[in-house]
Amino acid sequence: MPSSLAIGDFSRATHLTVKTLRHYHETGLLEPAQIDPRTGYRRYTTEQIPVAQIIKRFRDLDMPLNEIRAVLSAPDVQARNDLIAAHLKRLENDLARTQTAVASLRNLLEHPAPAVHIGRRRAEQVTAAAISEVVHVKDALSWYLGALGELHAALSAQRVNPTGSAGGIFSNAIFSHAHGEATVFIPCSDKVRAIGRVSPRIVPAVELATLVHKGSHANIDIAYGSLATYVTQQALAIEGPLREYYLVGPQDTSDASAWRTEIGWPIFQTG
Repeated sequence: MPSSLAIGDFSRATHLTVKTLRHYHETGLLEPAQIDPRTGYRRYTTEQIPVAQIIKRFRDLDMPLNEIRAVLSAPDVQARNDLIAAHLKRLENDLARTQTAVASLRNLLEHPAPAVHIGRRRAEQVTAAAISEVVHVKDALSWYLGALGELHAALSAQRVNPTGSAGGIFSNAIFSHAHGEATVFIPCSDKVRAIGRVSPRIVPAVELATLVHKGSHANIDIAYGSLATYVTQQALAIEGPLREYYLVGPQDTSDASAWRTEIGWPIFQTG
């Protein structure tokens, strides 16, 4: 029979606090080998030490308890490895986002903001194929990519030709309340038939102050800040949804550094 340890000794052996061990017991992740029915004292076996060490390393990698439980109860090695690989992939994605944020912050701190060219133009009314939904700001980029792909597929299936760059219309609520209506549209030569999320839409004309953001959307907030400063200083800003036009986007190239996004802020044109 394996040797047993009191919870304090097991804590020292595994570098897991007593509080953590009690929590793992309550959640069913790591149950004691024995519980004294009179005192409630927990005892663990030496054979449970490797399991505790594995759990500790998964927690060091921020794996949720339910996923650790799934790994430990996996029916075979392949299923276990698939679960671990999925978590490692998420960590890699998180690391990439962190590295991007660090690089952006360093650039803001170490380099002055470059001069930007801000123009003014009138976006004419167009017939378009569009997808509109209420989205959360954290899901906006993935939603945009999916909607844009669906729009291109619908136009191709109906043999309708685009007549201009794809665009987006974003309600003020997305920025002020983190969720609101977003629309992605593609101007087209003929009225598209409604299919799936795609529907025909008339995109109204609007006067815009514009700025072209170069590169991925990771730092697009900096361009928005420059444009907001301009329209505020010129006393041109009016209420209305903001626009984006994807001059070069993911449908054109997978190289995000080559993307070109025109940001449009609605203004009162004075001449």
